[in-house]
Amino acid sequence: MSDKIFIDTNILIYLLKDNTGKAEILASKLDNSKNIISIQVINEFCNVALKKLNFTYDGLDLTITKLAEYFLISKIELKTIKRALKIKEKYQFSYYDSAIIASALENNCTILYSEDMQHNQLIENMLRIVNPFM
Repeated sequence: MSDKIFIDTNILIYLLKDNTGKAEILASKLDNSKNIISIQVINEFCNVALKKLNFTYDGLDLTITKLAEYFLISKIELKTIKRALKIKEKYQFSYYDSAIIASALENNCTILYSEDMQHNQLIENMLRIVNPFM
């Protein structure tokens, strides 16, 4: 059985808009049926895409549609927010990173791909943070 992988926003950006070869590394590590992002990741991606990646509104709309075809998309609910607050208090992550972690845990992911957090850290004895480029 392969791991369920949650994708952080920075990794999603590499996957969609990269010219350094990181997208190829990621594509080789992802299993199409087990990749998860959250509504938060989509929102963060939209913000970066419009501000820094020069996406047009139509291009961004098309990209979001494609994301929904490729990834399972996790909703953020009140329980997610409450869990994120507990994770923030326990592990001292930023709130937004804690919300990503909470979403990953709620979806029973065993791996969180991110460049922004400590590589190989185990959260709640279930979720391992992995920098896929290390």
